[in-house]
Amino acid sequence: MQNIGQLEVADFVNPAGLEATGDTMFLETEASGQPITANPGTDNLGTIRQGMLEQSNVDSVKEITLLITAQRAYEMNSNVIKTSDQMMDTINQLR
Repeated sequence: MQNIGQLEVADFVNPAGLEATGDTMFLETEASGQPITANPGTDNLGTIRQGMLEQSNVDSVKEITLLITAQRAYEMNSNVIKTSDQMMDTINQLR
């Protein structure tokens, strides 16, 4: 097997101080402090294992609930538009 490079992992003194820019994306801030970087398996920064599958970080029940909520909001908005159209038709017929 041929090695083509070395990955680096990072840790922060105050991880709670990182600025969330997405579900799994973070930016360094003054509150988080400077990153502490090292090779995996050193300085208690964790390890990386080849050939392993990462477990999903998606909460399927939460995501389905959010989809149902979005669908209901869409249906309600659609009904509001239909009702508005019907009201406009009725107003136009009165003229």
